[in-house]
Amino acid sequence: MKVLAIIPARYASTRFPGKPLVDIAGKSMIQRVVEKVQQCRSISHVIVATDDERIFNHVQDFGAHAVMTSSDHPSGTDRCLETFININSDADCIINVQGDEPFVDPKQLESLIDLIAQPEVTIATLAKKITDAQTLHDAAKVKVVLNAHAQALYFSRQAIPFYRNAENSTWHTLHTYYKHLGLYAYTPEKLKEICALTPSSLEKAESLEQLRWIENGHAIHVAITDIESPAIDTPEDLEAVLARYFS
Repeated sequence: MKVLAIIPARYASTRFPGKPLVDIAGKSMIQRVVEKVQQCRSISHVIVATDDERIFNHVQDFGAHAVMTSSDHPSGTDRCLETFININSDADCIINVQGDEPFVDPKQLESLIDLIAQPEVTIATLAKKITDAQTLHDAAKVKVVLNAHAQALYFSRQAIPFYRNAENSTWHTLHTYYKHLGLYAYTPEKLKEICALTPSSLEKAESLEQLRWIENGHAIHVAITDIESPAIDTPEDLEAVLARYFS
């Protein structure tokens, strides 16, 4: 199976402008993401898709492949589709790795590829068991609810299900909660389908584009990983990562 990894990277982040170019112990964030993805042996090609010449030039400077895309895309998913079409790729699946995942583990990507390789799977993603109450109740950490077939029932910024009569200290004994990791794999046909959908009410309510796919009947299969790979959404996240991994 031929696997194309696309790393969407935009400069104009609301919470952290210029995030892909921020220095993390001597390397930019985007370079760290690219190098991690390149370590996955199942991936045939890695491309950074950006709408900013500063990111484009920087990626070219450290020897990776970058392409310029439209600045009008509402999401990284749309940026992935434009890239896939413009380079005329013959890949069997597309991996979407966000440009703020400098600690993505190649084993996570292998799990994602193993899942999308199954004939019945057209969208795949990852989740990790939640073991602390802080993560459970942090609205910045997206939770996913699974059905018996390891498909996503719902994604939320809230803890779902809500146990009405359970004390906070007993939540982990009553249900297994999962944190969603923002890594996706799609077949080319499915990527085209979901990018053609109009924004849905659930998506607007939670600000989570994957709810649009579920609301329109597209199955998202989920693999469980035990690997933690912190994303960097804010300057505070960066400070925490530097203190944890590079102090």
